[in-house]
Amino acid sequence: MFVDQAKILIKAGDGGDGAVAFHREKYVAAGGPDGGDGGKGGDVVFVADSNLSTLADFRFRRKFEAKRGENGSGGRKSGRSADDLIVKVPVGTLVKEASSGRIMADLSNAQRMVLARGGKGGWGNSHFATPTRQAPRFSKPGMPGEEFEVTLELKLLADVGLVGFPNVGKSTLISVVSQAKPRIANYHFTTLNPTLGVVSMGEGSSFVMADIPGLIEGAADGTGLGHQFLRHVERCRMLLHIVDVSGSEGRDPKEDFRVINDELRRFNPELAGRPMIVAGNKTDLATDEQVDDFRAWIEEQGYAFFPIMAAIRYDVDPLLKKIWEMLSSLPPIKVYEPEPMPELTDDIFGEVTIRNMGGVFFVEGKWLLRALRTVNFDDYEGLNYFERLLTRSGVIDRLREAGCQEGDTVSIYDLEFEFVE
Repeated sequence: MFVDQAKILIKAGDGGDGAVAFHREKYVAAGGPDGGDGGKGGDVVFVADSNLSTLADFRFRRKFEAKRGENGSGGRKSGRSADDLIVKVPVGTLVKEASSGRIMADLSNAQRMVLARGGKGGWGNSHFATPTRQAPRFSKPGMPGEEFEVTLELKLLADVGLVGFPNVGKSTLISVVSQAKPRIANYHFTTLNPTLGVVSMGEGSSFVMADIPGLIEGAADGTGLGHQFLRHVERCRMLLHIVDVSGSEGRDPKEDFRVINDELRRFNPELAGRPMIVAGNKTDLATDEQVDDFRAWIEEQGYAFFPIMAAIRYDVDPLLKKIWEMLSSLPPIKVYEPEPMPELTDDIFGEVTIRNMGGVFFVEGKWLLRALRTVNFDDYEGLNYFERLLTRSGVIDRLREAGCQEGDTVSIYDLEFEFVE
C-alpha cells in the first residue's frame, strides 16, 4: 500500500543523573566529593533510505523514543551515553512539527538529520565543591531529551510530472518510455498510486518521470483520487500535461486543459508558473481539424504542443527531446530549507519549580527547555533577551521569594549564572 503521510511522536533520550558520592580510601583523609556525571541521552536521527518508497512502516508504530543515558557513579565515573535511535524514511520525506507546521527537515538526499537531541548528562557532586561548600550532598539531574510530534509527508523526487484527466494515457506513456510497469486499463482511476520511471536519453543521460493519478474538477478540494497526490507535483521541475485531443470520452479537450490548470493553481499558486509542455494524445482517434485547432489554441497561450499516440510510441521521441532540452536549463529539484523555531511569546510561559540545595537554586520547567534551545548565549543580544524572558515570566520574582540573593548560583538545566539584583 502506498502511504505518503504519517504522524508520529519522536522523543530523544534523557540525560543520566549525576552521582552523589565521596571518596573513601584508607589513609586518605577527607577524600571529598567524587560523584561522576551522567551520560548523554540518545538522539533521534532520521536517515533517507533509497530502498524505501512509502511511509507504510509508520502506520502502526507511532512513537519513537531513544534510550536515556546512564547515571554517573563514584570515583568520578561518568555514565555511558545512549546510542542514537535511527529512523529510516524514503528519500523525499518532509518532516514538519505537527503543532506549528514548521519545516524541520527535508530528507531529499541520503543524509542523516538529528531532529531530536538527547539531553545532556547531569553533573555529579564533584562539580559543586567550593572552598565554603566542601561536601555537597547534591548533584544535577540529566536534562530531558527533546520531544516533538511531527508529520511526515512524502513528496516524490521527479524531474517531470505527468498531469491530466483520468484515462488520457499518462500511464501508457510512462510505460513505453521507461521500465515502469503501471497498471493500465480502459477505465478511470486505474492508477491508484504515483509511479516513477527513469527515461534514458543516451549513455549517462536520463531524467525521472512521475505518473500522478488522474485529476478531476474539484481535486484541490479533495474530489477524486488525484488530490491525495497533488503534493508530489510540487517538487517536479516541469509538468507534462496530457490531453485526450480526440475528446473520445465526450469531454472538450480545451475545457479539460483549463480545469486541470485551475486545480493546480488552487492547490499551490506556484504550480501556475511551472514550465509546462502539452501533449495531445490519441491523435489516431481525432481528425486533422481537431488536432490543428487544439494546437493553435495551446500555442496561443505560449505552450509547446506535441501530438502523439502513446500506445504505439508514435512521435514520442520529439517530445522527449524537448523535455530534455528544457530540463537542461531548469533549476534542480526543489529542496525545502528547515525553518527556525519561532521566538517565544508570553503565552508559552508555564510553571517552574525552584529548589535550594546547598545554596544552589535549581530552576526547572518544561517551557524553559525550549527557551534555552532558542537563545544564542554567545551573543550579547541573546543574553539580554533571555534575561528579559526570565523577568517577564516571573522566574526572577520566584527566585527572590525562594531566598535567592545577589551572588548565589542559579542553575537552569545546563545554564549556570550568578544571581544579580
